[in-house]
Parts: sequence; C-alpha cells; structure tokens
Amino acid sequence: MPLSKTLLILFVIPLLAFSSIHKYYISVTQIEYVKDKQSVQIITRVFLDDFESVLRERYDESITLDESNETPRVNLYIQRYLSNKIKIKINGTDASFVFIGKEYDLDVMKCYLEIEGVESIESFEITNTVLFDMFEDQQNIIKTKINSKQKSFILVVQNNNAVLNFN
Repeated sequence: MPLSKTLLILFVIPLLAFSSIHKYYISVTQIEYVKDKQSVQIITRVFLDDFESVLRERYDESITLDESNETPRVNLYIQRYLSNKIKIKINGTDASFVFIGKEYDLDVMKCYLEIEGVESIESFEITNTVLFDMFEDQQNIIKTKINSKQKSFILVVQNNNAVLNFN
C-alpha cells in the first residue's frame, strides 16, 4: 500500500469519524405491577444534564440538579413535569401516580413513582413524552413487568404511546 493511502487511513479517517460525535437522547422507564401490594411501581431514568435543561427552560433558569445545592422547589418542578409528560391508563381509566422521590447515580437521575390501589390489570396504556419537547430525536424506552409478562417498547416523537392487553 502506498504511503499516502496509509497516512490517509491512519490519520484523516479517524479525525473525520470523531468530528460528527452525536449525543443520544434516551430515557428508560421501568414499570412493575406488584399484585400483593396492589401497586404499580415506576422508575424513570433520565440523563441529569438533559433533565436540568428542560427544568431550566420550563420553570426556573437557576435550577441546579445537585443534592448539595438544591432548592426544595426542585422536587415540585420534577413532579409537575413528569405529571405532564407521563400519562397512564389502567383498564381504560386515567391513573395518577405519586412522585415518591429521586436519587442521583453519576450522570443519571432516577425518579420513583407509584400508583396505589390497583387490584388488577387487564389493560395498561402509557404515553411518555419526557424530553420530546426538547430533543426531536429523544427515545423513551419502556420496560414493563405486568401479570408476570415482560414487554419492552421504544417510544419516539411520532409514536409516543404503548398499549398492553392481558385478557
């Protein structure tokens, strides 16, 4: 192989490959129905910097998601945002979740949500538009464990809803 081609392969192509680094916009929501507690338990994981950006844009430009430097309003804003962006229907009826709290794990924030008083699930519908208003290529992965059946979905801007039937 001529020296010019070798130089091209060794130096130029790697530079071009890193010039178009693309950031992925993903959240993961795990949903589990715990029948003996009559509870739907939800954990939503979202990148901290992305969520901080949306809270700053929507509610308060000075928000910082950092345990050591957070105002009490942060939880209120997180709850408000998630309530507007995650909609759940159980057996055809709107279900409201309670925001239990959050924790930080490196660059990810885990939000804990719960729907209580669920005796049985014959159908489960979720709409998740978290960060769709910020990033057009946002993907929200939904993993469910309901009635001993596991299912996964990827929700995108064009398809932000998933329905499961168990009858």
